[in-house]
Formats: sequence, C-alpha cells, structure tokens
Amino acid sequence: MTATNTREQIIVAADVLFYQQGFDHTSFANIAEAVNISRGNFYYHFKSKDQILSAVISLRRSNTHLMLKEWELSTERPERRLLNFIQILQVNHDKILRYGCPVGTLTTELLKLSHPASNEAKMIFTLFRTWLRRQFSEMGHKSDSDNLAMQLLIQSQGIATLANAFNDAEFLNKQVSQLQQWLDDLSTEMK
Repeated sequence: MTATNTREQIIVAADVLFYQQGFDHTSFANIAEAVNISRGNFYYHFKSKDQILSAVISLRRSNTHLMLKEWELSTERPERRLLNFIQILQVNHDKILRYGCPVGTLTTELLKLSHPASNEAKMIFTLFRTWLRRQFSEMGHKSDSDNLAMQLLIQSQGIATLANAFNDAEFLNKQVSQLQQWLDDLSTEMK
C-alpha cells in the first residue's frame, strides 16, 4: 500500500466514523483499526485528530462540489437540479434514519464543542446555499432566490433531523413529497 493510498484510506475511514460515531467519540485507534494499520503508521500520516478532521471536511466539500457539478451537467433545467437536491434525502434515507445528515451532524457537533473547524464545516452549507440560490435564480426567482435557498436548506435539515430522531421513513418520504409539490408550485408560478 502506497503512502498516498494509506492516507486516503485513513481519510475515508475517518469520514465514515465521524459520521457514524461523531467526531468527539472517534479515536485514533478506531480509525487505525478501520484501516488495519499500526498506530505508528497512522501517526506518520496525521499528527493530530484535528488534521484528520480538516482532511475529512475537505473531502466532504470536494465530494459535495463534485455532486453539484454532476447535477449541473445532467440537465439544463434548474427545476430538475433542485429535484435532485430534494431527492438526496430519499437516496440516502437509510443513512439519514440511522445517523442524520452528515453535514448537519458534523457542523452541529463542532459548534457544540466550540471547535475551530466549525467554520470550515459550515462552508459546506454555504456551498449548498450558493448553488441552490443560483438554481432558483435560473428558475426566474431572482429577487427571492436566497430566501428560497435557505428555506429549502432549512426544510431538508429539519426532515433529516426529525426522520433520524423518530427513525421514521414514512415521515421522510411524506416530507420529500411535500417538498416536490412545493417545487412544482414554484415552477408553475414562473410559466
């Protein structure tokens, strides 16, 4: 295994463990065990948990950017792109029911810990907000695009949080359907 490959495996394993267990409850030993490397080899790549956290946030930001870019390339219609965003709740419903939203849970945990990386984690929400705002603007909702973007972010986070809290797939699906109807109504207004 090359050093680059080992480093990437550590980051991916830490990403999963931070999501499933939380940042604070994940130790170096947990991550090293998940990658099946010695602690010495682990410390060769990362000297602190904060370095791993920064790499995980960077990975999540990069993956989010890539996903949004793929949605941009998949269709010229902003309504369809927004529908992709809404449907991500259903695509990931098993994980959401079990662990919540990966962005929301990490950001909330870091804020509770007053961790300096909380602003870095929050940038993923900013990436979503900026992208959503652009989609609503392209739909014709230029003057209220930021408000609509925030409304969709708030609703999606609320759905993820409550679906997780109640472990309720039916609730999640019903709320996604309501968001889809809301988007249809917004789209119809512009015709």
